[in-house]
Amino acid sequence: VQLQASGGGLAQAGGSSRLSCAASGRTFRNYNMGWFRQAPGKEREFVAAVTWSSGSTYYADSVKGRFTISRDNAKNTVYLQMNSLKPEDTAVYYCAVVRRDISNSRWYGIDDYWGQGTQVTVSS
Repeated sequence: VQLQASGGGLAQAGGSSRLSCAASGRTFRNYNMGWFRQAPGKEREFVAAVTWSSGSTYYADSVKGRFTISRDNAKNTVYLQMNSLKPEDTAVYYCAVVRRDISNSRWYGIDDYWGQGTQVTVSS
């Protein structure tokens, strides 16, 4: 599956932005999808995930209550609605096909199934 992320750009603190990730190729609806982000000088971190089967959602504590992940299987697209943005949300955001490690409940992106990244900059 190929992933193409879009959206983002510049936003003000307290504002909103929405990211989209369009998938093509293999059957999108059978994959768990997620978003990660990487700020300058920091490691890439998990942001949110949505499962393929039930549409259950999972969030990092840092974005819980502010960000919403959703998917539209008919459009082969996953979204990340970001509200109440903070300067610390500034990062390059990546969508990915994800899996969950049962041993530690952490989410991981699957190699070869990452989007190209889209910049989100939040000004104070």
